[in-house]
This record gives sequence, structure tokens and C-alpha cells, in this order.
Amino acid sequence: MILQTGLRTDISAFYSRWFANRLQAGFVCVRNPYNPVSVTRYTLAPDVVDLIGFCTKNPAPMFPYMDLLAPYGQY
Repeated sequence: MILQTGLRTDISAFYSRWFANRLQAGFVCVRNPYNPVSVTRYTLAPDVVDLIGFCTKNPAPMFPYMDLLAPYGQY
């Protein structure tokens, strides 16, 4: 699975702590914008996520969490 971050929100710049917490927890829940009752839980384990893509103008807030990203491929 490819996890693309930053298309709707700059996660690296504004939500780096939240993203680090999600990586440590090993999952993230995503609400369907067209059906708010529908929530999907995605596993963020390194054996499931092949690549994490970051789209950001400010990667600096993510630097303290680089050790959490080591098991994942990144671009």
C-alpha cells in the first residue's frame, strides 16, 4: 500500500505529532466524506505500507520523528 500524505492537509508541517502517534499506534481511522457514518481503519504496519509519500512546504516539524519513518520507504 502507498500512503500519500499532504494532498488535503500538510500533515508534515501541521500534524507531525499526530502522524507520529498514528505510526506508533499502528493504525489510522478515516471517515468517508460522502458518508460520515462510514469509518475505515487502515493498518500502518511497515509490512503493509510499502511507501509513504510526503507533500509539504515545511518538513522540519517531522524531523524529530524520522526514527519512526526508518522502516518505511519514503519520497
